[in-house]
Amino acid sequence: MNSLIQNYPKIGIRPVIDGRMEGIRESLENQTMAMAKSVSKLISERLKYPNGKPVECVIADTTIGGVFEARAADEKFSKEGVGASLSVTPCWCYGSETMDMNLYIPKAIWGFSGTERPGAVYLAAVQAAHSQKGLPAFSIYGRDVQDNNDHSIPEDVKEKILSFVKAALVVSTIKDRSYLSIGNVSMGIAGSIIDPNFFEDYLGMRVEYVDMTEVKRRIDLDIYDRDEYKKALDWVKDNLKEGSDENGPNTRKTRKDLDSDWEFLVKMTLACRDLMIGNKKLKNLGYYEESLGHNAIVAGFQGQRQWTDYYPNADFTETILNSSFDWNGNRIPYILATENDSLNGISMLFGHLLTNTAQIFSDVRTYWSPEAVKRVTGYKLEGMAEMGIIHLINSGSTALDGTGQQEIDGKPAIKPFWEITEEEINKCINTTLFRPANLEYFRGGGFSTDFTTRGGMPVTISRINLVKGLGPVLQIAEGETIELPDRVHGILDKRTDPTWPTTWFAPRLNGRGAFTDVYSVMNNWGANHCAVSYGHIGALLITLASILRIPVYMHNIEDKEIFRPSAWNGFGTNNRESADYRACKNFGPLYKKI
Repeated sequence: MNSLIQNYPKIGIRPVIDGRMEGIRESLENQTMAMAKSVSKLISERLKYPNGKPVECVIADTTIGGVFEARAADEKFSKEGVGASLSVTPCWCYGSETMDMNLYIPKAIWGFSGTERPGAVYLAAVQAAHSQKGLPAFSIYGRDVQDNNDHSIPEDVKEKILSFVKAALVVSTIKDRSYLSIGNVSMGIAGSIIDPNFFEDYLGMRVEYVDMTEVKRRIDLDIYDRDEYKKALDWVKDNLKEGSDENGPNTRKTRKDLDSDWEFLVKMTLACRDLMIGNKKLKNLGYYEESLGHNAIVAGFQGQRQWTDYYPNADFTETILNSSFDWNGNRIPYILATENDSLNGISMLFGHLLTNTAQIFSDVRTYWSPEAVKRVTGYKLEGMAEMGIIHLINSGSTALDGTGQQEIDGKPAIKPFWEITEEEINKCINTTLFRPANLEYFRGGGFSTDFTTRGGMPVTISRINLVKGLGPVLQIAEGETIELPDRVHGILDKRTDPTWPTTWFAPRLNGRGAFTDVYSVMNNWGANHCAVSYGHIGALLITLASILRIPVYMHNIEDKEIFRPSAWNGFGTNNRESADYRACKNFGPLYKKI
């Protein structure tokens, strides 16, 4: 039940060699294959799939000296489920005869920085071939010259290999999966006006649709695992804490009604999860079709208003599915977007697959200048927050991991599910209140998730936006979560809705573009939502976007950290943002057929 994915994509390692026999090829066989093995070892030791298992690599059966061996490697990779290829070589090879010609899988080449044989010359030649044929590939070349008997991987080469593999795995993992739209457009939010062309052309995904009445049908007809329902309801009663009710005494729900809401919400959560990934146990209940699910790696729930005006909201459902744990223990998060915002759902999916962690879904709600905070609270912002903060808050839900109660080296963090301890799970739960929903917003009731994220976490906010005539564009802001004094937080929080989860965010400013001040960051944000990921992953997002041909128009990443295919250099090396736009337009969506 932890994931719909049974077999994650593998990385294909292509040891490429000078094919001339009678002395040259024979002298290079061991060195070339040693490079392949060292890269495979690096990847499997350093990277994990979302299920916690090491990333698997497949090495070609032989070194590749020409087209026959290149094709043999292709066939092996196809059978083994390879989703990206990494060619390695210490020497000159025949570029167009040995290159990876697969149209759809991401590619990179590591050319050994040595003097005995011109690996760098081959790298330049084969990159030219990739660019000329319209098959962008990443170029990896160490800064320092190595000896030919040195089989180690330099740190700068390691960094580029791992960056490429992380991004490439996202691309190959989401291909042929689904976005499940549960409901339709929520309150006119553009991200929930789902564009299937974006999913199909850029991501290789399909969009699946069900009406929200399907959730109600499953609740009414008991189409869920009844044993798990009892287990889940007991877990909710034993572990989750209700907060105070902000509704007036004449409008708030009775205890009986609140208890009924909890029963409804647990069933609703099981139904939404089963809609995404299926549930074999439903087949035994006589519901074969329902047992299959929709192969959805990400979904969205419309909720407002057609659902929430009459039924309990999905705040609990979204919160618990997006978290790294529930009544079944630690597990992979299910990515479920609030208000069916598919573009924020994809942004969350990118962050999740790059980090293997749960994601925070937030409104980009309010910019608080230092002057405004001082006027309203009397408090002077300081440290990372001294230039102002942005109030990230969702209308009632976000992953419990977002509390920041997990720790790495004693500092607040969000960790992969397999690293989270029982103590940390309890801390996440115990610092969260489930507040009876504000009935002015949610007439049908439910429970909203209320916590405040701990300060001091490095985070990255991101968002995919669609622009007519241009297509998808990505924006990124790295920064840090901020912790305000309780009194100050209380005053600011109550000006919005105190029953909702809050993350105070300060972006890192660099004096350029949208990052001249905090106001400009929010003023240039392209939508009302963002995805928040633990860690500074902006450079990885840029690498991923380049594979998918999605230009990045706003970020605070240093140029030296940016890693894109070498073909991008042909579109300009002075203004990288403009070059990115031209390159993405030139090569077009990765999967577009027409």
